[in-house]
Amino acid sequence: MTDFPVSLTSPGQRCVGCQQSEPLGFDFAFAYQPIVDLRDQSIFANEALVRGVAGEGAMSVLQQVNSSNRYRFDQRCRTQAIAGAAALGMQTHLSINFMPNAVYRPELCIRSTLEAARAHNFPLDRLIFETLETEHVDNYRHLTNILREYRQFGFKTAIDDFGAGYSGLNLLADFQPDLIKLDMALIRDVDQDRVRQVIVRGIVTICEQLGVTVIAEGIESAGERDFLSDCGIFLMQGYWFAKPAFKALAEVTPTAWAN
Repeated sequence: MTDFPVSLTSPGQRCVGCQQSEPLGFDFAFAYQPIVDLRDQSIFANEALVRGVAGEGAMSVLQQVNSSNRYRFDQRCRTQAIAGAAALGMQTHLSINFMPNAVYRPELCIRSTLEAARAHNFPLDRLIFETLETEHVDNYRHLTNILREYRQFGFKTAIDDFGAGYSGLNLLADFQPDLIKLDMALIRDVDQDRVRQVIVRGIVTICEQLGVTVIAEGIESAGERDFLSDCGIFLMQGYWFAKPAFKALAEVTPTAWAN
């Protein structure tokens, strides 16, 4: 899919919050971490992870974000992640985290994203927008409205850290995203923990019936990989496969696929 909505990419009204947001006053960059598909040992997507300009951790950047500059930061994250992915020749999906409280009106706030995708010839159907289940959202209905609007634009939607908060099932009842990413706390040593096994299997069953694809993140061992694969989860992310690569596309360790 390469068509871009003319009404949303032509000059016109823009989000008031984005226009009035204070200048950032700081720079940042991205690292990219692959999400693999075990079925054919391919890369399904790369997640854009914010970093300092010299590769410093995400908190070095996020601690500078506040209510006065979050609109501009959220917009810059989207456009910069797309530009970086295009420059690297990324052919997979690109997963971008977004801040629901930084979206004033989705149909207006998305303009800069659409313009960046058009400028870099990055197909809209290869963009995934993910939000944290644990993030405080000022208006719960506002979040589900954003996700619905984004789907209409052709983007894929995802809920990150599913199972880490208290609103995951309620959100899933109101809106079924294309993807959910199981929180790594549920994944850790799941091959040795019966309680976590029961919970993960239950979530997989629910998602299968709702048509939602499950991604397991934070994979750090062959045991975790194999148990989750046996459960029917084939999209995975974690250090077992590859660490985030700063301003680069990471290569999956060949032994990560081994039986």
